[in-house]
Amino acid sequence: MTVHFFSTLLFISLSGTAFAQPSPYLTEMAEQWKNSATYILDVAEQMPDSGYAYKPVADEMRFDEQLLHIASNMLWLSSTHLTTQKPPFTDAQLKQLAGKPKSEIIATLRQSLAFAQLAMENLPIGELDQTVKFFAGPKTKRQIINLMHDHLTHHRAQTIVYLRLNGIKPPSYVGW
Repeated sequence: MTVHFFSTLLFISLSGTAFAQPSPYLTEMAEQWKNSATYILDVAEQMPDSGYAYKPVADEMRFDEQLLHIASNMLWLSSTHLTTQKPPFTDAQLKQLAGKPKSEIIATLRQSLAFAQLAMENLPIGELDQTVKFFAGPKTKRQIINLMHDHLTHHRAQTIVYLRLNGIKPPSYVGW
């Protein structure tokens, strides 16, 4: 009886420790997100103020609009699917920032990326495989996090091309 009791107690305490461990996926994504945020903010800093209105062709977004689109998408995905916290900006507020000074755009982008990172870091491990409604069909919260990173990468790549088209060498890559 005593052996059974202590075995059960040991199992429960070890199980609790295992459940209390951070998710390797969330830990890895937090690091990756931090590096991605650093990189896009470096890219945003590289473009001079005068380049924020640049767009390579008529049907593309301007440089500042690319950055605001990143901010908007990160706030939408994280506040809709990862957290119940209210985002720091509405989509309407972000759209009104187009054409504003570079410093305002960067500050807004920085705050939006930080909000998204906090949403990821505070997501309970048990919710990673929870399915949410999404316009492209049901997705897990893990898929939403992957989408956020993919979408940021997609638009960051466009801003890097904008730099190159303006004869500006982009900052060195910040990876994993």
